[in-house]
Amino acid sequence: MDDIDLQILRMLKANSRITSSEISKAIHLSIPSIAERIRKLEKNGVIEQFTVKINRRAMGQNCMVYIFIQLHGSEETQLFRETIVKSEFVLECHHTSGEYDYLLKVVLPEISELEGFITYTLKSKFNIVRSNTVFILSTLKEDE
Repeated sequence: MDDIDLQILRMLKANSRITSSEISKAIHLSIPSIAERIRKLEKNGVIEQFTVKINRRAMGQNCMVYIFIQLHGSEETQLFRETIVKSEFVLECHHTSGEYDYLLKVVLPEISELEGFITYTLKSKFNIVRSNTVFILSTLKEDE
């Protein structure tokens, strides 16, 4: 991967619908050359997918929190993972090192729904030793 590939990635990241023609004009390479580079980036797994950035507030998702979870043991790990992956409210789930086992990025329509998520999706189903919820007040930078 060279500087041209990095330029292409930056442009695609800013606008995944940008055409090879537009990239070609900005980078000063032929359209076939740009298309071939994009194809190679996809083939090599550098580009996993083309996607859109959603405005969470416009979608009615007004509350975003991070929840750190420490499970009691490993016997319920698989069920926990399956439940979290299926949850419509969980955007991200990371298995972490340190005192907590998982970090969840959760969005909800309203803050009032957080209690239900914690009580009925997490605590009633799993033996959670402890959790810590961090509320997002504003976002200064959000990048992939």
